[in-house]
Amino acid sequence: MFRGLRMLESCEVAGLLQMSGRILAKGVREQGLLPESLWLSESQKINRYSRIAISAAERPYVTFFEALMEALERRLNSAALTLQTLLCLNSVKLSSFRTTHFEDFIWRTLFAKSLPASDFELVTRAKQFICSTPWQSMHMAGLRTLTFGRTAKYPRLQTPGTDIFITQTPYPARVSRGTSMVVRYHDAVPVFMPHTIGDVSLHQASHFHALAANVKAGARFACVSGATRNDLLRLFPAAESQAVVIHNMVSHHYFGENSSPELVPGIIRTRLLEPDPEKGVDVRPKLKPFRYLLCVATIEPRKNHARLLAAWEVIKAETDPDLKLVVVGSLGWNYLKTVQGFRPWIDRGELFMLSAVPAPDLRVLYRHAAATVCPSVGEGFDFSGVESMRSGGVVIASGIAAHREVYADGAAYFDTYSTVDLVA
Repeated sequence: MFRGLRMLESCEVAGLLQMSGRILAKGVREQGLLPESLWLSESQKINRYSRIAISAAERPYVTFFEALMEALERRLNSAALTLQTLLCLNSVKLSSFRTTHFEDFIWRTLFAKSLPASDFELVTRAKQFICSTPWQSMHMAGLRTLTFGRTAKYPRLQTPGTDIFITQTPYPARVSRGTSMVVRYHDAVPVFMPHTIGDVSLHQASHFHALAANVKAGARFACVSGATRNDLLRLFPAAESQAVVIHNMVSHHYFGENSSPELVPGIIRTRLLEPDPEKGVDVRPKLKPFRYLLCVATIEPRKNHARLLAAWEVIKAETDPDLKLVVVGSLGWNYLKTVQGFRPWIDRGELFMLSAVPAPDLRVLYRHAAATVCPSVGEGFDFSGVESMRSGGVVIASGIAAHREVYADGAAYFDTYSTVDLVA
């Protein structure tokens, strides 16, 4: 999306860097009574920008006094943010990050996995704003205001001079007058399926109350599917005129090609999920050429791996004993029960768990799978089915609303809760 916006010659597009729980180092203030951009030397500005790059991964070097002040700031920040929110003060300021000399950091951190190298200059030359206040802190400030009223009130983000502010989730802030907020809304799973997510109480409350505040403030919603828009309107019918559907774009990495199936064993061998004794996971099975079903999804309950596993076991026992199962995805939350179900088959060399599979390799796996199975019980879009189709693969998907809308007649569907139907 950022790439597409940057291609609009009529718009000046900047990014916003903000971490979920980590405090980013401050950039250079370019607004206010005495903007830092007027009196900081060029070397001082570059040092600020360098510290931003460091703080995205670890804490930058600070003096003893700075560390003391930072610790005090952390302790006071949460309470101060809540108080400023209640008093309707401009509580969250942004600073600037001029990316000249730091293009490599921007590219590797934000864009390298999804865009071709030809887009390097287009996306790395854009100005970035820095929000040093973590996203979680803003959520907590809003939730604490529920002590004083029935609806949450969120910090105000200073966005003067910005016409449109686009966010990827319900955002825990208000924007300056004159700025319109657009929420890229992916799904309402934390509200309608809270039993399928991690850190459930906080996740559900954060999502619902920020969403309610965004709706009340008149934000526009660009929903990734009609299914997602319908869920939004079930929660807030008054948002009907504020919500439209704009489907996700699929990466350029996925296209049909005449790759050799002989590439598959090498990819499997290279991308096997590393053993992790602390998590009770040991996933190095013996490898040999095979036919396989493919599933690409984070390993967590909502993705419904247990249904796929049960159906695959029936197929192996009754019709196709040589069929293997390849699961691509990182370990999400509450994954142990799923992995325990995988373990006997991993030990026998029948099931393969892969992680960190780059798009060119994944394209090959999609292309040569007997089928890519998308068994999830709840999604807003689900990229894996579309990626498989674009790569020339066959797709079998659960019959949830988002799948039927996005995949249309390009997939075969089964009852989400029926092993028998998936086997058939």
